[in-house]
Amino acid sequence: MKYTKFLLLLILTASCASQRTVRHQYHQADMRPAEPVEVQQPVVVVEEEEVLEPEVVASARPLVSQVNRFPEGTWQYDKQQALDLLCQSPIFETTQLGLYVYDLTDGQPLYAINAAQRMRPASCQKVVTAVTALNYLKGDFQLRTEFRISGKVRAGVLEGDLIVVGGMDPLVTTDELVEAATTIKQKQGFSSIKGNLVFDLSMREDKELGWGWCWDDDYGPLSALFVDGKDYFEQKWFLALDAAGISLSSSTQGLKGQADRQSKTVYSIRHNLDYLLEPMMKNSDNIYAECLFYQTAATTGKKWAGRKEVAQRTEELLKKIGLDTNQYKVADGSGLSLYNYASAEMLVALLGYAWRTQDIKEHLLPSLPIAGFDGTLKNRMVGTEADGNVRAKTGTVTGVSSLAGYLTAANGHTLAFAIINQGVSSASTGRAFQDKVCIELCR
Repeated sequence: MKYTKFLLLLILTASCASQRTVRHQYHQADMRPAEPVEVQQPVVVVEEEEVLEPEVVASARPLVSQVNRFPEGTWQYDKQQALDLLCQSPIFETTQLGLYVYDLTDGQPLYAINAAQRMRPASCQKVVTAVTALNYLKGDFQLRTEFRISGKVRAGVLEGDLIVVGGMDPLVTTDELVEAATTIKQKQGFSSIKGNLVFDLSMREDKELGWGWCWDDDYGPLSALFVDGKDYFEQKWFLALDAAGISLSSSTQGLKGQADRQSKTVYSIRHNLDYLLEPMMKNSDNIYAECLFYQTAATTGKKWAGRKEVAQRTEELLKKIGLDTNQYKVADGSGLSLYNYASAEMLVALLGYAWRTQDIKEHLLPSLPIAGFDGTLKNRMVGTEADGNVRAKTGTVTGVSSLAGYLTAANGHTLAFAIINQGVSSASTGRAFQDKVCIELCR
């Protein structure tokens, strides 16, 4: 009788092992096979029946490039193989990757993983802002803060208003305001103002923060009038007038409103676009990016223009280069917003358009940080083949790290690339992967 029971236990054990083998054949190849079970006592068999193997997470599957393979023996084939290896990193079991590399010299994609997936671009949104602005404003555009007067000047008194029309220029300095007040006094012949000081803020929408900014973002408020990069133009202008020797009557007030159509421009402060573009891109200055964003909005000719007008301009450009505008969302100019959605494909398409458009390229390219040399790439890829070669915009917000720009490959070809690491617990994780990709492409 005991012998019969033992035979039944052996048959039951073999059946359970067979079922485990069937379950395991659907798991990935790198999973461990079922351990052999030693059957000595019935209790061992019961324990094996109650222990279940964990399921394999689908996101842990190896990432594979979604572009055609080049023939073996070519430089392109070798790079595809090398990038395949990099993309098997364990970080992609818990994070998302959007990667696209395009050969501008050959005019064809080299490598792509999830290139069309919508992700948060972080400060690589500044690439979208810069290319869109340069497309509509052109490189010779100047940011302008205008000073106007209404009424007449009699016996050294302005019997009217002194108006400042904001152009959202963060480059205006305190010294430039004093110079403006001094020059206006000398050329217009008044040292006293009987009317009001008017601040025309109609260049942009009346919102202090960007759409989708977090409550704890330490940026803003945004304004059509900046001085020294800050929103205290009104106070600084009063001080500048006093320093220039222009007195105000007891009834003079500081008012916000649009300039009188009958007023005339008597002075202006201007700055070339490149002076804004360089710190915006190299240092990833968010306020500068928002200022350029609203310059694009103003090109529609609408007063109090804002995000919707820039989104309209961006969509026009994306359609022009052949992208589906329904796949993306433009929320702000800096990339701080939670509502921006781009893709690696979109960023590379804009970079490619910029490369082919000389008037954009000659202003965009010098503004990008250079690996191992300056800006936000100064301390990255130092001493590698990418040092001094990669020119790209960085991006970092909580959970997202990105990089998009250009490099010259070892075969002399110019490549445009975009890498978005989303869901990373530390930005350094994304940066390390991005550096490896760039170094491999330059090698």
